[in-house]
Formats: sequence, structure tokens, C-alpha cells
Amino acid sequence: MPSYSRLRAPVKQRFPVRASAGHRFENSPGNRSEGIRLSRMPVFAAVDIGSNSVRLKIARLVRRRLHTLEEDREVTRLGEAVFRTGLLAPQAMAHTVRVLQRFHRATQEHGATEVRVVATSALRDARNSQAFHDWVHATTGWNVEVITGLEEARLIHLGILSSLRLPKSPVLLVDLGGGSCELTVSVKGHIRETVSLPLGAVRLTREFLEHDPPKKSERERLRKFIAKEVARAAEGIAASGVRLVIATSGTAAALVANRRAAGQRAAQERRVIVSRAATRKLAKKLARMPLAERLQQPGIGPRRAEIIVAGATVFAELLERCQLPGFRYSPLGLRDGVLAEMAASRDRRTRSRLQIESDRSDALEQAGRLYQVDAAHAGQVRSLAVKLFRALASVHRLPAPYEDWLAAAAMLHEVGNFVNRAGRHRHAYYIIAHSEIFGYTPAERRLIASIARYLGKSRPAPGDRTLKALPEEVRRNVPRAVLLLRLAAALNQGRRNAVRGVRVRVKRSKVSLTILGKKRPGADLELWALEKERGYFRAVLGRALEAKLS
Repeated sequence: MPSYSRLRAPVKQRFPVRASAGHRFENSPGNRSEGIRLSRMPVFAAVDIGSNSVRLKIARLVRRRLHTLEEDREVTRLGEAVFRTGLLAPQAMAHTVRVLQRFHRATQEHGATEVRVVATSALRDARNSQAFHDWVHATTGWNVEVITGLEEARLIHLGILSSLRLPKSPVLLVDLGGGSCELTVSVKGHIRETVSLPLGAVRLTREFLEHDPPKKSERERLRKFIAKEVARAAEGIAASGVRLVIATSGTAAALVANRRAAGQRAAQERRVIVSRAATRKLAKKLARMPLAERLQQPGIGPRRAEIIVAGATVFAELLERCQLPGFRYSPLGLRDGVLAEMAASRDRRTRSRLQIESDRSDALEQAGRLYQVDAAHAGQVRSLAVKLFRALASVHRLPAPYEDWLAAAAMLHEVGNFVNRAGRHRHAYYIIAHSEIFGYTPAERRLIASIARYLGKSRPAPGDRTLKALPEEVRRNVPRAVLLLRLAAALNQGRRNAVRGVRVRVKRSKVSLTILGKKRPGADLELWALEKERGYFRAVLGRALEAKLS
């Protein structure tokens, strides 16, 4: 469950800073009806708190597409001290909070209905990150969500696919931030491999480059460290057959702009391809320049000039070690993925919704393979759980997202067997709650783990430690989701797919389940297992359960 901060009402309305192509300003005198219509469309805001800069993007969802209303960015170097001391510097925190206050005003002025604030490498590493969280919440009311490097890569992938059509051949996505570098191999819209490396431009600059210009020994240590880290992913990237590299970072934008200014022509900056040879040559040239000279380079701003040597070296080593032809730049990134996910949660018909479902399905299948789950049994339990969720909707009254969380719990409820059958349900909870499962937030994983936890003799109880970690409303819903999963597991008790369906009749005081069994084998075992759930069914839903074979 993503950590959304909801704004009750905008302070005021004003004209957007910029309008999307094909849209007129909402409040223009000649366009009042269109303005009223657009004002009813949801407005989302995504804030990305990076190690080097803080970014904002506000967009309106119109006819299942996001239209940008405003973008903002400022370099605050929040992670600069973290990479030396492990602590966020007070000055950097204060600067970042001031920028976030400006962003907050912008979200109010545009009437943003949902805001999601995510933080990356600096907040992952800082020992005093809680102080920053409290400061941001006190001044803006926002809750900062610290995401893992792999989740960052997934959201970047989602953001790019939400607006770009990628070729069918494998594509490498590179996001080089201030604290980390995310590498993702995408094949036909599926993430095949992803890795987060500690190769951020700010981090590397502070750790390796002390002189201006950097000494040869410093450059050599930097290069060797980058090569060592890239080697962790190089084999997989090379084996995937990647021929196209799309980079989404500020460093990539600066390198592309520099190459374009040097004489390479293209209709749009994002279409410029910077070859491997050109990247290597540019990285060497920049490394030999003092800061004052780098400042004069086209496409490289004053704050980027301070860290461009490290960033360019990462690109040069990556292309060389993985034998990649070059890269092109895309302005899409983490913010776009966050916005796409918010839009998909509001409208299930969006293009991004299909991508999110695909990411989740891939992640669940991968986890199942890793923990040697019986895939046929898990798939049958999942199918039955979804059918029961829909057929009993008027009785359990769970919110719609629980269907997906219930299905995930069905796919993973047996992962605990990988550790030990004794206590397997406790093991399942721990594995699900602490695994990196693409597409699910930590809060969602704890909920899924709680649903899978109670398939044995135990039942959810208010004092359970696993439930105490969940919000109160979620704790109330867990027993109903657990009941549905227990019923679904009972309907495949013999692991023979003996049940081809269930017919449900809901009455005021009773629910009748008619098992539609296959002729061979029969579903007698499933009927017996279902009848054992009668007591829990009444305890949770307040109705009698009647089960019979067709």
C-alpha cells in the first residue's frame, strides 16, 4: 500500500505553469466548460528526493493518459555528507525542506488530490534519516517513503514504458543518480534482470576525487572501483544481447547535450546517440579539466560540473565492460513511474495497470521458483481464491485491492516449506514480508504475509505481533482475507485439481457452496476440508456455511 499523502483541498487555483499539448488553460474565459470538466479529473504529484537533486512532477489524468501540468527541480546535495560520514548534514536537510515546501505550494495550487514522496540512496544510507522524515512531515504533512534500489529500478522501468514503445529486442535502462546506479534489462516489457550499484556521481566524487583536476592516481582508483562493481552485472547484460541503452539521469542529459553541441545533429536531444568511443573520449577529456574549465563546457551546468567526471567515468566503464554500442537519453524516470502507478490505482484501464500486473506476476513466479513452490497447486489455489473473492463480495465486503493481495498470498502461501515444514506458516510470513517482490510496497508485503500466515491451526488474533505492524483498518480486514484463502486451499486439498468450479448462493443467514467437481477424481476430500472451515466462517462472517457436491 503506497504511502500516499492526501490533500483535503487546494488553497487556491491558478493557471498551470504549462499546459500539455492540445490542451488550453483550464480557467481561460472562452473555455469554462472544458475547465470545469478538467477540474474533475484527478491530479497527481510525484516528488523524488534524490542524493543530488529533488524533483517534482504534477500531472492530470485525462482519458487514461497523464498530462503534465508542472515540473520543478533543484540541486540540494542531500546525500553529499552521507557518503563521507553516514549522516545527513543539517544544511542539506534545511535546503531540501525549503524546496519541498515550494513543491508543496505547487501541489496545492494545482489542486493535487494525491501526492507520493519517494526517497532513494541518501535516505537509505543515512543513520539520521528519521530526523529528516519528521522535519518533512512537520512542514508539509507528507510522509516520505524510502524505496529500495530494486524498487527504484522497477518504477523507472514503469515510467519509461508508460510513454515509450521499446523494441522487442533487449534494452538496458541506466539511471545514474547521486548515490546509486540502477541497471535494468527489459525484454518485451518484462524485467529480466536488475541491479542497484553504489555508483552515484556524488558518492563517487566525494569518495575518490579530492583534487581539482583529479590526480591520475585518483582517476585510476575510481576507474577500478567502477569496473569492479559493473562486473557484478556485466555477464548478465552481455548474455542478454542488449543493443539499445536508454539512460535517464542528469549525467546522461549533460553528456548528450555536450555531444550535440559538439556537432552531432538530431531533431531532438533525446534521439542523440552517444557512442562508446565518444563516451570514453569525453570522460577522459573532462577528467583532465579543472572545474573552471568544465564549467565552460556546453550542456554542463555549474552544479553538474562538480560531479560530471565521476558520472562520465561510470558511463564509459559500463559501455566498455558490457561491450555496448552507446546510449541515448530519455527525460522519463522515477517520477513518471510513480505517477503511472498512482494513475493505475485510480483507473485500472490505463496502460500502466497492465504493466504493473505483469511486473507483479513475474515477481510472484520468480519467488515461487526460488522457494520451490508447487506451481500447479499455487496456481489452482489462486484461481479459486479469486473466484471466491468475487462470488462472496457482498458478504466479505473487502476493498477491491484485496483481490490482488489475496491472489499473491495464494501464490506464495507455501514458501515456508523451503525452510522447514515445522512452523512453515511462520516461515512463510517472514519470507514474504522481507523479500524484494517487484510491484509490492513493504506495507503490501506485510499484508500479503499476514494473509498467508494463518493457514495452519492458528487464527488471526488482535494481540498477534504480525498484525500489530498493520494499520487498524487493515487488521480488521485480514481475517476475512485469511478465510477466503483457507477456503481456496481446502478446495484443492488433494492437489489433484478435482474442483472445476464453485457455485455460490448467498442468503441472509447462510452461504451455500456447491462444489462442481470433476468425475475423476472426485472431490470428497475437498468437501471434507471445506466443512472443517464452518466454525471459522461463522466467526468471521456471521453466517452459516453449507457445502455440498454437485
